[in-house]
Amino acid sequence: MQDVPSLVAQARDGRPRAVARLISLVEGASPQLREVMAALAPLTGNACVVGLTGSPGVGKSTTTSALVTAYREQGRRVGVLAVDPSSPFSGGALLGDRVRMSEHASDPGVYIRSMATRGHLGGLAWAAPQAIRVLDAAGCDVILVETVGVGQSEVEIASQADTSVVLLAPGMGDGIQAAKAGILEIGDVYVVNKADRDGADATARELNHMLGLGEARAPGDWRPPVVRTVASRGEGVGELVQALEKHRAWMAEQGVLTARRLARAAHEVETIAVTALRARIGDLHGDRHLTALAERVVSGETDPYRAADELVASLTTA
Repeated sequence: MQDVPSLVAQARDGRPRAVARLISLVEGASPQLREVMAALAPLTGNACVVGLTGSPGVGKSTTTSALVTAYREQGRRVGVLAVDPSSPFSGGALLGDRVRMSEHASDPGVYIRSMATRGHLGGLAWAAPQAIRVLDAAGCDVILVETVGVGQSEVEIASQADTSVVLLAPGMGDGIQAAKAGILEIGDVYVVNKADRDGADATARELNHMLGLGEARAPGDWRPPVVRTVASRGEGVGELVQALEKHRAWMAEQGVLTARRLARAAHEVETIAVTALRARIGDLHGDRHLTALAERVVSGETDPYRAADELVASLTTA
Protein backbone atom coordinates (compact mmCIF):
# COMPACT_ATOMS: atom_id res chain seq x y z
CA MET A 1 0.00 0.00 0.00
CA GLN A 2 1.23 3.45 -0.93
CA ASP A 3 1.39 6.32 1.57
CA VAL A 4 -0.98 8.61 -0.36
CA PRO A 5 -0.56 11.79 1.74
CA SER A 6 3.21 11.48 1.43
CA LEU A 7 2.99 10.90 -2.34
CA VAL A 8 0.75 13.95 -2.77
CA ALA A 9 3.12 16.12 -0.73
CA GLN A 10 6.10 14.93 -2.79
CA ALA A 11 4.19 15.54 -6.03
CA ARG A 12 3.46 19.10 -4.87
CA ASP A 13 7.20 19.52 -4.36
CA GLY A 14 7.73 18.61 -8.00
CA ARG A 15 9.16 15.13 -7.52
CA PRO A 16 8.46 13.25 -10.78
CA ARG A 17 8.63 9.80 -9.19
CA ALA A 18 5.74 10.68 -6.87
CA VAL A 19 3.71 12.02 -9.80
CA ALA A 20 4.44 8.81 -11.72
CA ARG A 21 3.27 6.65 -8.81
CA LEU A 22 0.04 8.60 -8.43
CA ILE A 23 -0.74 8.26 -12.14
CA SER A 24 0.10 4.55 -11.97
CA LEU A 25 -2.44 4.19 -9.16
CA VAL A 26 -4.97 5.89 -11.44
CA GLU A 27 -4.16 3.75 -14.48
CA GLY A 28 -4.24 0.56 -12.47
CA ALA A 29 -7.61 1.42 -10.88
CA SER A 30 -5.97 0.88 -7.51
CA PRO A 31 -8.14 0.29 -4.43
CA GLN A 32 -6.47 3.49 -3.15
CA LEU A 33 -7.84 5.52 -6.08
CA ARG A 34 -10.63 7.04 -4.00
CA GLU A 35 -8.14 8.11 -1.34
CA VAL A 36 -5.91 9.64 -4.04
CA MET A 37 -8.78 11.62 -5.61
CA ALA A 38 -9.98 12.83 -2.20
CA ALA A 39 -6.49 14.08 -1.37
CA LEU A 40 -6.10 15.83 -4.74
CA ALA A 41 -9.54 17.48 -4.92
CA PRO A 42 -8.68 20.65 -2.90
CA LEU A 43 -5.47 21.14 -4.90
CA THR A 44 -6.92 21.19 -8.43
CA GLY A 45 -8.47 23.77 -10.73
CA ASN A 46 -5.42 25.95 -11.34
CA ALA A 47 -3.89 24.47 -14.50
CA CYS A 48 -4.73 25.45 -18.05
CA VAL A 49 -5.62 22.24 -19.92
CA VAL A 50 -4.92 22.33 -23.67
CA GLY A 51 -5.93 19.41 -25.87
CA LEU A 52 -4.19 18.74 -29.18
CA THR A 53 -5.69 16.41 -31.74
CA GLY A 54 -5.34 15.66 -35.42
CA SER A 55 -4.72 12.90 -37.90
CA PRO A 56 -1.52 10.84 -37.67
CA GLY A 57 1.41 12.58 -39.32
CA VAL A 58 0.33 16.20 -38.90
CA GLY A 59 3.04 16.85 -36.30
CA LYS A 60 1.18 16.74 -32.99
CA SER A 61 4.16 15.56 -30.95
CA THR A 62 6.48 18.09 -32.59
CA THR A 63 3.96 20.87 -31.95
CA THR A 64 3.51 19.73 -28.34
CA SER A 65 7.29 19.76 -27.85
CA ALA A 66 7.49 23.27 -29.34
CA LEU A 67 4.73 24.47 -26.99
CA VAL A 68 6.58 22.99 -24.03
CA THR A 69 9.66 24.99 -25.03
CA ALA A 70 7.61 28.18 -25.36
CA TYR A 71 5.91 27.77 -21.98
CA ARG A 72 9.16 26.87 -20.24
CA GLU A 73 10.69 30.08 -21.59
CA GLN A 74 7.88 31.84 -19.70
CA GLY A 75 8.89 29.98 -16.54
CA ARG A 76 5.74 27.86 -16.41
CA ARG A 77 5.63 24.25 -15.25
CA VAL A 78 4.27 21.96 -17.95
CA GLY A 79 2.70 18.51 -17.84
CA VAL A 80 2.21 16.42 -20.97
CA LEU A 81 -0.16 13.49 -21.35
CA ALA A 82 0.56 11.79 -24.67
CA VAL A 83 -2.27 9.36 -25.35
CA ASP A 84 -1.46 6.78 -28.02
CA PRO A 85 -3.91 4.41 -29.69
CA SER A 86 -3.48 0.87 -28.50
CA SER A 87 -4.21 -2.51 -29.95
CA PRO A 88 -7.70 -3.77 -29.02
CA PHE A 89 -6.19 -7.25 -28.84
CA SER A 90 -2.95 -6.95 -26.90
CA GLY A 91 -3.47 -3.52 -25.35
CA GLY A 92 -0.03 -2.53 -26.56
CA ALA A 93 0.78 0.92 -27.93
CA LEU A 94 3.70 2.61 -29.62
CA LEU A 95 4.10 5.27 -26.94
CA GLY A 96 6.71 7.02 -29.07
CA ASP A 97 6.06 10.54 -27.80
CA ARG A 98 8.77 10.35 -25.15
CA VAL A 99 11.26 9.76 -27.94
CA ARG A 100 10.06 12.81 -29.85
CA MET A 101 10.08 14.97 -26.71
CA SER A 102 13.37 13.66 -25.35
CA GLU A 103 14.87 17.17 -25.30
CA HIS A 104 12.64 17.96 -22.29
CA ALA A 105 13.34 14.71 -20.41
CA SER A 106 15.93 16.24 -18.09
CA ASP A 107 13.93 19.41 -17.37
CA PRO A 108 12.53 19.26 -13.81
CA GLY A 109 9.82 21.73 -14.84
CA VAL A 110 8.36 19.29 -17.37
CA TYR A 111 6.55 16.02 -16.71
CA ILE A 112 5.79 13.76 -19.69
CA ARG A 113 3.57 10.70 -19.42
CA SER A 114 2.56 8.35 -22.23
CA MET A 115 -0.77 6.57 -21.85
CA ALA A 116 -2.49 3.98 -24.03
CA THR A 117 -6.17 4.21 -24.93
CA ARG A 118 -6.52 0.45 -24.29
CA GLY A 119 -9.28 0.28 -26.86
CA HIS A 120 -11.23 3.21 -25.42
CA LEU A 121 -13.05 5.10 -28.18
CA GLY A 122 -12.76 8.85 -28.25
CA GLY A 123 -8.99 8.97 -28.48
CA LEU A 124 -8.45 9.22 -24.72
CA ALA A 125 -7.42 6.72 -22.13
CA TRP A 126 -10.22 6.16 -19.62
CA ALA A 127 -7.87 7.27 -16.85
CA ALA A 128 -6.94 10.56 -18.55
CA PRO A 129 -9.32 12.82 -16.52
CA GLN A 130 -7.84 11.56 -13.25
CA ALA A 131 -4.30 11.83 -14.62
CA ILE A 132 -5.03 15.45 -15.52
CA ARG A 133 -6.08 16.00 -11.90
CA VAL A 134 -2.78 14.53 -10.68
CA LEU A 135 -0.74 16.89 -12.89
CA ASP A 136 -2.93 19.84 -11.88
CA ALA A 137 -2.48 19.10 -8.19
CA ALA A 138 1.25 18.59 -8.74
CA GLY A 139 1.56 22.26 -9.64
CA CYS A 140 1.63 22.20 -13.44
CA ASP A 141 0.61 25.57 -14.84
CA VAL A 142 -0.17 24.13 -18.28
CA ILE A 143 -1.22 20.57 -19.12
CA LEU A 144 -0.95 19.52 -22.76
CA VAL A 145 -3.05 16.48 -23.67
CA GLU A 146 -2.09 15.04 -27.04
CA THR A 147 -4.29 12.42 -28.67
CA VAL A 148 -5.00 10.98 -32.09
CA GLY A 149 -8.14 12.21 -33.83
CA VAL A 150 -9.10 10.55 -37.08
CA GLY A 151 -12.88 10.45 -37.14
CA GLN A 152 -16.14 11.16 -35.39
CA SER A 153 -15.34 8.88 -32.46
CA GLU A 154 -12.01 10.62 -31.85
CA VAL A 155 -13.17 14.03 -30.61
CA GLU A 156 -13.48 13.33 -26.87
CA ILE A 157 -10.54 15.62 -26.16
CA ALA A 158 -12.98 18.53 -26.48
CA SER A 159 -14.77 17.38 -23.34
CA GLN A 160 -11.56 17.12 -21.32
CA ALA A 161 -9.70 20.31 -22.29
CA ASP A 162 -10.25 23.98 -21.54
CA THR A 163 -9.01 24.76 -25.05
CA SER A 164 -8.99 22.31 -27.97
CA VAL A 165 -6.40 22.65 -30.73
CA VAL A 166 -6.98 20.82 -34.02
CA LEU A 167 -3.93 20.30 -36.23
CA LEU A 168 -4.00 19.79 -39.97
CA ALA A 169 -1.28 19.62 -42.61
CA PRO A 170 -1.27 20.33 -46.35
CA GLY A 171 -1.35 17.43 -48.77
CA MET A 172 -3.04 14.97 -46.43
CA GLY A 173 -6.64 15.37 -47.51
CA ASP A 174 -7.38 17.20 -44.30
CA GLY A 175 -9.89 19.51 -45.96
CA ILE A 176 -12.17 16.58 -46.66
CA GLN A 177 -11.36 15.10 -43.26
CA ALA A 178 -12.32 18.32 -41.51
CA ALA A 179 -15.58 18.55 -43.40
CA LYS A 180 -16.73 15.00 -42.68
CA ALA A 181 -15.38 14.26 -39.21
CA GLY A 182 -17.06 16.99 -37.20
CA ILE A 183 -13.79 18.47 -35.97
CA LEU A 184 -15.00 21.90 -37.08
CA GLU A 185 -17.30 21.79 -34.05
CA ILE A 186 -14.66 20.95 -31.47
CA GLY A 187 -11.72 23.22 -32.30
CA ASP A 188 -11.07 26.47 -30.45
CA VAL A 189 -7.82 27.04 -32.34
CA TYR A 190 -6.83 25.48 -35.68
CA VAL A 191 -3.24 24.94 -36.74
CA VAL A 192 -2.00 24.33 -40.26
CA ASN A 193 1.34 22.75 -39.45
CA LYS A 194 4.15 22.11 -41.95
CA ALA A 195 3.18 25.45 -43.47
CA ASP A 196 6.37 25.49 -45.53
CA ARG A 197 4.93 22.79 -47.77
CA ASP A 198 3.08 23.36 -51.03
CA GLY A 199 -0.63 23.70 -50.50
CA ALA A 200 -0.43 25.26 -47.03
CA ASP A 201 -2.08 28.50 -48.22
CA ALA A 202 -4.88 26.55 -49.88
CA THR A 203 -5.41 24.42 -46.74
CA ALA A 204 -5.63 27.51 -44.52
CA ARG A 205 -7.97 29.23 -47.00
CA GLU A 206 -10.24 26.19 -47.24
CA LEU A 207 -10.30 25.82 -43.47
CA ASN A 208 -11.23 29.47 -42.96
CA HIS A 209 -13.96 29.08 -45.57
CA MET A 210 -15.44 26.01 -43.88
CA LEU A 211 -15.29 27.66 -40.47
CA GLY A 212 -17.37 30.50 -41.86
CA LEU A 213 -19.97 28.30 -43.56
CA GLY A 214 -23.28 28.24 -41.77
CA GLU A 215 -21.88 29.84 -38.65
CA ALA A 216 -24.26 32.19 -36.88
CA ARG A 217 -22.08 33.91 -34.29
CA ALA A 218 -23.37 36.61 -32.03
CA PRO A 219 -21.22 39.65 -31.26
CA GLY A 220 -18.60 38.64 -28.74
CA ASP A 221 -18.64 34.96 -29.69
CA TRP A 222 -15.31 33.25 -30.20
CA ARG A 223 -14.21 32.72 -33.77
CA PRO A 224 -11.54 30.03 -33.97
CA PRO A 225 -8.35 31.44 -35.51
CA VAL A 226 -6.25 29.55 -38.04
CA VAL A 227 -2.54 29.64 -37.15
CA ARG A 228 0.21 28.51 -39.52
CA THR A 229 3.24 26.81 -38.00
CA VAL A 230 6.39 24.94 -38.89
CA ALA A 231 6.70 23.29 -35.49
CA SER A 232 9.94 21.50 -36.33
CA ARG A 233 11.63 24.91 -36.62
CA GLY A 234 9.56 26.68 -33.97
CA GLU A 235 7.97 28.98 -36.54
CA GLY A 236 4.51 30.29 -35.67
CA VAL A 237 4.60 28.76 -32.17
CA GLY A 238 4.59 32.22 -30.57
CA GLU A 239 1.42 33.07 -32.50
CA LEU A 240 -0.12 29.79 -31.35
CA VAL A 241 0.64 30.55 -27.70
CA GLN A 242 -0.92 34.02 -28.16
CA ALA A 243 -4.05 32.45 -29.66
CA LEU A 244 -4.30 30.07 -26.69
CA GLU A 245 -3.92 32.95 -24.22
CA LYS A 246 -6.56 35.00 -26.05
CA HIS A 247 -8.99 32.10 -25.93
CA ARG A 248 -8.42 31.59 -22.21
CA ALA A 249 -8.98 35.30 -21.54
CA TRP A 250 -12.20 35.21 -23.60
CA MET A 251 -13.44 32.14 -21.70
CA ALA A 252 -12.76 33.78 -18.36
CA GLU A 253 -14.52 36.97 -19.45
CA GLN A 254 -17.60 35.17 -20.83
CA GLY A 255 -17.91 32.56 -18.07
CA VAL A 256 -17.22 29.78 -20.57
CA LEU A 257 -14.29 28.35 -18.60
CA THR A 258 -16.47 27.68 -15.54
CA ALA A 259 -19.21 26.18 -17.72
CA ARG A 260 -16.76 23.85 -19.45
CA ARG A 261 -15.26 22.68 -16.19
CA LEU A 262 -18.72 22.04 -14.74
CA ALA A 263 -19.59 19.97 -17.82
CA ARG A 264 -16.30 18.12 -17.52
CA ALA A 265 -16.92 17.30 -13.85
CA ALA A 266 -20.47 16.16 -14.60
CA HIS A 267 -19.19 13.88 -17.37
CA GLU A 268 -16.52 12.48 -15.07
CA VAL A 269 -19.03 11.73 -12.29
CA GLU A 270 -21.37 10.10 -14.81
CA THR A 271 -18.54 7.97 -16.25
CA ILE A 272 -17.51 6.75 -12.80
CA ALA A 273 -21.10 5.90 -11.93
CA VAL A 274 -21.70 4.05 -15.21
CA THR A 275 -18.43 2.16 -14.78
CA ALA A 276 -19.47 1.08 -11.30
CA LEU A 277 -22.85 -0.10 -12.59
CA ARG A 278 -21.18 -1.96 -15.46
CA ALA A 279 -18.89 -3.69 -12.97
CA ARG A 280 -21.92 -4.79 -10.94
CA ILE A 281 -23.59 -6.09 -14.11
CA GLY A 282 -20.39 -7.95 -14.90
CA ASP A 283 -20.59 -9.60 -11.50
CA LEU A 284 -24.01 -10.92 -12.49
CA HIS A 285 -22.73 -12.91 -15.46
CA GLY A 286 -23.63 -16.46 -14.60
CA ASP A 287 -25.98 -15.19 -11.89
CA ARG A 288 -29.35 -16.93 -11.79
CA HIS A 289 -31.30 -13.68 -12.16
CA LEU A 290 -29.48 -12.62 -15.32
CA THR A 291 -29.68 -16.14 -16.74
CA ALA A 292 -33.40 -16.30 -16.00
CA LEU A 293 -33.94 -12.96 -17.75
CA ALA A 294 -32.00 -14.18 -20.77
CA GLU A 295 -34.08 -17.37 -20.91
CA ARG A 296 -37.30 -15.35 -20.82
CA VAL A 297 -36.09 -13.16 -23.70
CA VAL A 298 -35.15 -16.22 -25.78
CA SER A 299 -38.52 -17.89 -25.11
CA GLY A 300 -40.42 -14.73 -26.03
CA GLU A 301 -41.94 -14.25 -22.58
CA THR A 302 -40.46 -10.76 -22.37
CA ASP A 303 -38.50 -8.33 -24.51
CA PRO A 304 -34.89 -7.14 -23.96
CA TYR A 305 -35.95 -3.67 -22.82
CA ARG A 306 -38.27 -4.98 -20.11
CA ALA A 307 -35.60 -7.46 -19.04
CA ALA A 308 -33.04 -4.64 -18.89
CA ASP A 309 -35.43 -2.58 -16.74
CA GLU A 310 -35.71 -5.51 -14.32
CA LEU A 311 -31.93 -5.89 -14.24
CA VAL A 312 -31.42 -2.18 -13.51
CA ALA A 313 -34.04 -2.30 -10.81
CA SER A 314 -32.30 -5.27 -9.18
CA LEU A 315 -28.97 -3.40 -9.28
CA THR A 316 -30.28 -0.16 -7.81
CA THR A 317 -32.26 -1.84 -5.02
CA ALA A 318 -29.55 -4.33 -4.06
